[in-house]
Amino acid sequence: MTRISIVLAVFNEENNLRDCLQSAKDLADEIVIVDGGSADRTVEIAKEFSAKIIQTDNPPIFHINKQKGLDVATSEWILQLDADERLTKELVEEIKLVISMDESKLEDYQKSLPKRELFLRHQKLLSERDEKVSNPEGEYDAFFIPRLNYFLGTFLKYGGVYPDGVIRLIKKGKAYFPCKSVHEQMVVDGKVGWLQSPLLHIDSPTFSRYLERNLRYIKLIATDLKKDDVGKDPFQLINYCLVKPIWWFFYTQIRHKGILDGIPGIIFSLFSALRFPRAYLMYLLNLN
Repeated sequence: MTRISIVLAVFNEENNLRDCLQSAKDLADEIVIVDGGSADRTVEIAKEFSAKIIQTDNPPIFHINKQKGLDVATSEWILQLDADERLTKELVEEIKLVISMDESKLEDYQKSLPKRELFLRHQKLLSERDEKVSNPEGEYDAFFIPRLNYFLGTFLKYGGVYPDGVIRLIKKGKAYFPCKSVHEQMVVDGKVGWLQSPLLHIDSPTFSRYLERNLRYIKLIATDLKKDDVGKDPFQLINYCLVKPIWWFFYTQIRHKGILDGIPGIIFSLFSALRFPRAYLMYLLNLN
């Protein structure tokens, strides 16, 4: 039977880790936890699940620790998770099914996905953003999993938030994190397919939690602006403080129908749009 390792990089995740590992325990032959120096009960909870624990520091680009987990895992297949994610029973069964298929059956399975066209459009956008993500030649070495993101009491389905595809199920040694950006995808040797059952992402159970995470991403954007030496002039000020946020808000609300998610969808689009002026002003005032 094909073995699978569950791999997580964590930092102070005592409120999330148990539920995440509980949802994955029936799938895991091995659990690898890379802990970035947690000061709470994260490591203690990991031990309850007989996890292999690697303790290290907590770098700003958290994918560095995720890659450490991939390197340590020993199974043929690896499922990389975040502590605020949950597997449904349907997703567990689909993963078991997919890793048991040969290439011919995998190809047929991909062609049968009900949301195949949506998934492929999303994958194309990610490839344009991250350049090369996969190689269309060769075998299926990895799979995107669509995510449903929890925000202000509901799972968002519009506004460009879904399918929020993330490459999480990979063959050992066939994919890696470039470790250059917080939003990057893994780079895969061969082809990347899709699963259809969503991964539940409980990233913002409260608004204060959302603001905390949002600020972390804004600081990284401001750092990138400094690295790219974006101009500190009236044109860039107008671009980042007016043009980009206004365009993004209406793009997600109208083009991607974010308004159909109701008040949570409107608020999500608004604060997503505000990342542009907040990051630029942080960069302009040398606050990052």
